[in-house]
Amino acid sequence: MMTKKEQRLRRARQTRIRIAQQVVARLTVNRTNLHIYASVISGCGTKVLASASTAEAEVRTALGAAGKGGNAAAAAVIGKRIAEKAKAAGVEKVAFDRAGFAYHGRVKALAEAAREAGLQF
Repeated sequence: MMTKKEQRLRRARQTRIRIAQQVVARLTVNRTNLHIYASVISGCGTKVLASASTAEAEVRTALGAAGKGGNAAAAAVIGKRIAEKAKAAGVEKVAFDRAGFAYHGRVKALAEAAREAGLQF
């Protein structure tokens, strides 16, 4: 029997293979109970071009006293932030890598916020 994490990584594997064939930058997401992390990785998959997360001190202060990073509102903040950082790094088009997480809730909020901030995928 596979663990929950192994199942998620199995789901993620096929997506990563497909994205690698496209040779475009990928916007990858990692979600934990407390935080959400996003990074834009170069087309060849060797270099992180931009990253944002709710664990950053700047973001935590912006989220308020509790600094809650485990909700959809926080994910939307990170989506906007990663789009801005990616554009600053000269990346307009990305492939969305949800890393085996369901496209729902926080992952969806992050993706939609990134699209609204002008990132294309």
